[in-house]
Amino acid sequence: MTTYQTVNPATGEKGREFPNLNEAEVADVLTRSQSGYEAWRHTTLEERAEMLATTAALYEKRADELARIISTEMGKPITEALAEVEISTAIFQWYAVNGIGLLDEEPLDVAGAEESVVHKRPIGPLLGVMPWNFPYYQVARFAAPNLMLGNTILLKHASSCPQSASVIEEIFQQAGLPRDAYINIFVSTDQVAEIIADSRVQGVSLTGSEKAGASVAETAGRNLKKVVLELGGSDPFIVLDSDDMAATVASATKGRLSNTGQACNGAKRFIVLEDVYDDFVAKLVASFEAITPGDPLNKETVLGPLSSQTALDDLIEQVDNAVTDGATVLTGGKKIDGPGAFIEPTLLTDVTPDMAAYSEELFGPVAVVYKVASADEAVTLANSSAFGLSGSVWSTDLERARGVADQLDVGMAFVNEHGTTLPGLPFGGVKRSGFGRELGSWGMDEFVNKKLVRVSAA
Repeated sequence: MTTYQTVNPATGEKGREFPNLNEAEVADVLTRSQSGYEAWRHTTLEERAEMLATTAALYEKRADELARIISTEMGKPITEALAEVEISTAIFQWYAVNGIGLLDEEPLDVAGAEESVVHKRPIGPLLGVMPWNFPYYQVARFAAPNLMLGNTILLKHASSCPQSASVIEEIFQQAGLPRDAYINIFVSTDQVAEIIADSRVQGVSLTGSEKAGASVAETAGRNLKKVVLELGGSDPFIVLDSDDMAATVASATKGRLSNTGQACNGAKRFIVLEDVYDDFVAKLVASFEAITPGDPLNKETVLGPLSSQTALDDLIEQVDNAVTDGATVLTGGKKIDGPGAFIEPTLLTDVTPDMAAYSEELFGPVAVVYKVASADEAVTLANSSAFGLSGSVWSTDLERARGVADQLDVGMAFVNEHGTTLPGLPFGGVKRSGFGRELGSWGMDEFVNKKLVRVSAA
C-alpha cells in the first residue's frame, strides 16, 4: 500500500500523513471526473483561458509559500524552488495567451467537397502520474494544455509530495476551475492500473522511471488508451572546444548539479575532446569541490539533499559498484555525515561499457567524464546510451556544433546551452526516454480528437 507522507530529506523529520482513497472513493472520483468533463468541455475557450491566467496569478502571489513546501518535501534549494514556481507560472500564462489560437480550426485544401475542416476537440478524463523531482512544473506542463483543450484530469502525484499535490488542486479551485475538472487522488499502484482500465479514462501521461513507464504503458496498451511517457535520461554534454573554459565549466556544473542532480534532462555524461580534456577536468573538479550541500531553506544553498534516504542509499550503491568495477573517483563519492540525505558532488572517470554505471541513470549529483579523440567518437559515445532525452554540444564553431547536435539521437539537442525549458518549446525524448511531447503546441496535440468535418453539396 502506498503511503503519502512528507519526510523532510534534509532532517529526516516526518510530517503529515495522507490516507489513500478506498475503492468506493476511487469509483466516486471516476464518476466525478466524467461528470466534470461533460460540463467543462462545453465551457468557452475564453473561460478556460481566463482560469489559466488566474491560476498563473495565484502561483505568482503564493510563490514563497509554494517554494517552501517543495523545499521541505523533496529538498529542493529554495532559490531553485522559486524558479520552479516561476516556470510553472509561465506555462499557465503561456497557454492562457496562446491556447485559443492553438485550437483554431484547420481548413484543408482537398478537392471534392464544399469544405474540409479539422477541429480540435477534447477526448475526456485523463490520468496524470507525476514524480517528486519537479512537483509543480511536471503537473503544469500536463495540466495546462489539457485543461485549455477541455479535458479533465485525475492527478496521482508522488507519495512523497502530498502537500504540493494538495495545494495544486486548491489553487485550481481558487482560480475558478470546477471541482470535478481536476481531482487530486492519493492512490496505490494497483489502483492506478484500475483507473487506466476504466472506460471513462481516455489517456494517461506519466513522468517517472522506466519501470513505472513500462507498467503504465502495458496497462494502457491492453486497454487501448493513449499514453505519453517522459522517462529517464543520461544526457551527453559534449565539449568540442572553448575560448572560456571557466564559463563552460560553470555551465557544466549547473547542468549536472541543478535540483541536486535529480533531473531527467540533467547533464550526466561529459564527453570531452582530448585537446581540452585536462583543462576541463581540472576546472570541473575544482568547481564540484567548491560546493558544499546545505539546508535547502537557506538562500545561499546551491545543493540540497537527495529526495529521500532511499534515493541516497541507491546512489551510493551505484557509485560503490562502479568503483569496485574499476571506475576512478575524481572527487566526492561519499555520504556526508550527519542527518539528512546528503552526498558529496561526485565525478567518475574510467567508466567502461561493461560497467552498470555506463548504462544506468545516475539520479543525483554524480557525473561521468569521458575523453574522446574526435567529434565522430563523441557522437558514437553519446548515442551508445539507451536513453535519448536531450544533449548539448559546446563549441565556438557554431556550424561544427550544429552538425554534431544534428547527429544526436535525442528529442532535444542544444548548442552552447543545456536543458533549456520554456513554455513554447517541445519537451520529450526518444528510445528509452519515452515518447510523446509536452509544452508548446505539441502539448496540445497529444490528447486531442482531431475531428474531420467534410461538407459536400447535396
